[in-house]
Amino acid sequence: MRSCWSIDRELLGEEGVHYFSSLEDVMSLRGEPVTRSPISELILREIGGVRYYIKRYFRRGKMLRRFFGRSRVRAEWENLQFFQRLGINIPPLVAWGERGSRGAVITREVPGALDLQTVLKRSPELLHDREWLNQVIDQVSFAARRLHEEGFAHNDLKWRNILVTTDRQPTLYLIDCPAGERWRGPLLEYRKIKDLACLDKVAKYHLSRTQRLRFYLRYAGRDTLKGEDKVLLRRTLSFFEGRE
Repeated sequence: MRSCWSIDRELLGEEGVHYFSSLEDVMSLRGEPVTRSPISELILREIGGVRYYIKRYFRRGKMLRRFFGRSRVRAEWENLQFFQRLGINIPPLVAWGERGSRGAVITREVPGALDLQTVLKRSPELLHDREWLNQVIDQVSFAARRLHEEGFAHNDLKWRNILVTTDRQPTLYLIDCPAGERWRGPLLEYRKIKDLACLDKVAKYHLSRTQRLRFYLRYAGRDTLKGEDKVLLRRTLSFFEGRE
């Protein structure tokens, strides 16, 4: 098993470097609990007036990933770095690494950003602002298209894993992708449809048919639907049938 610990000194500053200088220091930090699962936890910690999201892993992963392949924490930070290379925004990644079964990924808070699921609950009026929403739709479609062009599927492309600022010119960020990876052939097509279906699972209740079509046309890079698009859309719309 590979061991490593990396920090971005420029993004962190002197005080951040002090707190995040080693994985051992990070694993012992206290903070505000955000979420917890059997293998990881997410806490929020303010240091020097800056808020950081600290995701700590206590196991390499689930099932076979506990013993083989890259760990879940490594997949998370490598996928974030991959998104950045593709021109997809991510929250500033300031520290990452693993040792044995433990690891951590630390990102700096994006001021004024909420995940789309939270936007739906706290600021639903934004979804009725056509100008604002169209900008978000265009950015989500760009991110999904870039990932799929590279043969990569997010595998959990849900509204809660998409951050967006709530100002007049929103900026979108992808987060939380430890399960994403590259696929080929029929497996890639299945995973692409799953990504699209995850997005539409919420969208179908809160966006109009015209808005959902706008997303797909920009994702596909077309002005009008073709026969192959209609087949893919039918598969997408039926993906979760009987499972909701």
